[in-house]
Amino acid sequence: MHPSWKDSIYLQREQLAHLLREPLARLADQCAPAWGGRDQLNKVLMEGFAGIPHCASLYLLGPDGTQISDSMEPAGLTSEHFGFDRSQRPYMKEPVPSWGFLLSDAYISLNQLRPSLTALQRVQGDSGVLGYLGADFDLRNLPVTAELYEEPHDWRQVKGDPAIRGGVMYQCRVESWMDQNLEQALSILEELLTNRGVFQCLIHFSSSQFTIWTGSDPFRYRILDQDALGDTDICLVYPMQPYPPAAAMPLQDVSRILDTLRALRMADENIYLRMASINIYNGMISLTFSCDGTHYMRYDEFLGKNISFWFGTAA
Repeated sequence: MHPSWKDSIYLQREQLAHLLREPLARLADQCAPAWGGRDQLNKVLMEGFAGIPHCASLYLLGPDGTQISDSMEPAGLTSEHFGFDRSQRPYMKEPVPSWGFLLSDAYISLNQLRPSLTALQRVQGDSGVLGYLGADFDLRNLPVTAELYEEPHDWRQVKGDPAIRGGVMYQCRVESWMDQNLEQALSILEELLTNRGVFQCLIHFSSSQFTIWTGSDPFRYRILDQDALGDTDICLVYPMQPYPPAAAMPLQDVSRILDTLRALRMADENIYLRMASINIYNGMISLTFSCDGTHYMRYDEFLGKNISFWFGTAA
């Protein structure tokens, strides 16, 4: 089973915590004897900064969240935030675990407005908790140790604009140019998907256009409007390419998928298919209906549903 994006986040945070916990704990121990003296604490931060990997800012807080030292940054000490009340910052609202180390959830920084996170290490004295050692990190500077997650193939339904859903029975499908020329348009798309290197497409039924991505130039999309779709010679623009063996969607199912999309577009005047997407590599279909609801599912699950599933037996 492939990890979800939440699993990937957990693994990444686990690696970061393992990287940061021990050096911050050692530095916190060095801060305890100097607690209460601003200059002495600044000196400890200056000497220990290089030992905290990827750190953007290092500082000390009292138990109430007020900064009691200057901030040590790559450029040196800065007094800008001395006395700053950090008690309302996101990382101060998270409970520090019993072992005294917290790696906060990511948040947007105040100064740079960039995704950041903070590590807090409790500073312990003979009489109890003295305060906290804080270390800020810019997410851009942190190493990525977790693998990129794979998009799940489970059927998902996403509800759209409530205003559209509420008025769906007061609207009806207006015949578009593509509706009048569906056979030609979808035949062109089938040729592009199966023989011309297109691996991803968005079908805009109401505005009569395709947005396509090709394997030979995957970072740029191309728009085929009704002028292009009205000319079958558009296929000549895209060189012949064999259907990729790495595709999760079988070649023989592409035609069946397009036939089913055609049927969903024409089956009902109120609830009709407005937009669809196909990706042959991950084998996924998306369907956006006139009620603004969107479904994501595997191609084989999609082909296993008949028209009555979507619209009831009356369809």
